[in-house]
Amino acid sequence: MNSYQSNAQRVGVFVDVSNLYHSARHLYSGKVNFAKILEHSVGKRQLIRAIAYVVSADLPEEKGFFEALHRAGYEVRQKDLQVFAGGAKKGDWDVGITVDAITQAQKLDVVILITGDGDYLPLLTYLRANTGCRVEVVSFGRSTSHQLIDEADSFIDLDSSPSAFLMRGK
Repeated sequence: MNSYQSNAQRVGVFVDVSNLYHSARHLYSGKVNFAKILEHSVGKRQLIRAIAYVVSADLPEEKGFFEALHRAGYEVRQKDLQVFAGGAKKGDWDVGITVDAITQAQKLDVVILITGDGDYLPLLTYLRANTGCRVEVVSFGRSTSHQLIDEADSFIDLDSSPSAFLMRGK
């Protein structure tokens, strides 16, 4: 996997917050340091846009978390958790992230997807074939789709140094 980076590259970052949150909780009983992930993912390249996609379940701690994402440099896109009559819950951003990544790609050299969800495989395939953008994936390798890793131009495995990307003392 090629990990070419140039300071001239224009970068867009699209974060599936729920995917990373659940991976960190399941694998490490920890909380993600989204600021560190953004800093590490972008490096010295030009950050054009970083968007964090969140689902609101109307919990008291959410407001502080969403504000922390904003302070870390993310635009926060929020939608409410859907609760269906039978009690089933749904709250994902797959289509929203896909549409935003495709529409923003024309202004970018690199699209960074921060997720391990294999549902984004068609998006990676499309971006690489049709936009000229490099596509990089950042996630915890143990909970990331192998097909997603294989399709990406590069992959940053947060499992390689989890303490660097998790909140301390939380």
